[in-house]
Amino acid sequence: MDKDKIELRREDVTRYIMPLREGGSLPALAEAADDFRYVLKFRGGGHGSKALVSELIGGEVARRAGLRVPELVFLDLDEDFGRTEGDEEIQDLLQASRGLNLGLHFLNGAFAWDVTVNRTDPFEASKIVWLDAFLTNVDRTARNTNMLLWNNELWLIDHGSSLYFHHNWTGWEQASLSPFAYIKDHALLPQASMLAEADEYMRGRLDDAFLDAIVAAIPEEWLVQAAPEIAPEEQRRVYATFLKQRLSNSKIFVDHAIEARKKLI
Repeated sequence: MDKDKIELRREDVTRYIMPLREGGSLPALAEAADDFRYVLKFRGGGHGSKALVSELIGGEVARRAGLRVPELVFLDLDEDFGRTEGDEEIQDLLQASRGLNLGLHFLNGAFAWDVTVNRTDPFEASKIVWLDAFLTNVDRTARNTNMLLWNNELWLIDHGSSLYFHHNWTGWEQASLSPFAYIKDHALLPQASMLAEADEYMRGRLDDAFLDAIVAAIPEEWLVQAAPEIAPEEQRRVYATFLKQRLSNSKIFVDHAIEARKKLI
């Protein structure tokens, strides 16, 4: 069995429970055929399938690095699903999302991570800062941490704002070799005092074979919808090359993060 192969479970959505009115993508709490509840991310919302690609790559890279991320599951929406929904905005979203979507296992009873109250150890903070600089994730700030406290542990959610180069597909090669300017706003940067150690650790956990595997796991229908003018094979090549070049040149964004932290403390 290929240890690097990414295999997500696939389930049918059976019940739309309620919208989660956070951000512009309007995710929902839903139940699937396995009787579990999921935060359902729709291919028809916000940035569409590009956000789902970012969520898949970001979540599974974080998991590979030993960080806690809810299970990701492919969720199918039947073409008849949502026709009885009374809210027209939600009905339009459901109809636009027919087919394959993405769900995160719902962490019942979790609380939003508040950096003014909750603390994690410097090494974990450093790994998360490294992760977000690697993925160019602009959305883990003190105002919106996209982290949860569940069972007294820190869990990461919502990587949909990562890999922002794919919103126009130009300059991706330069982006792969650039520092990440937005790291100065990262919620955990003040606590991230072990960035050099985190770099060594993360480079030991990630490799080209794994990055190829995660890109191979992206559903083709997402790629077709996200950028119909670019062949799926070419999109996969760009994603894989971007991630590999960023990994092999991590010193660029790590040194920048270290310097950004010095200005905060």
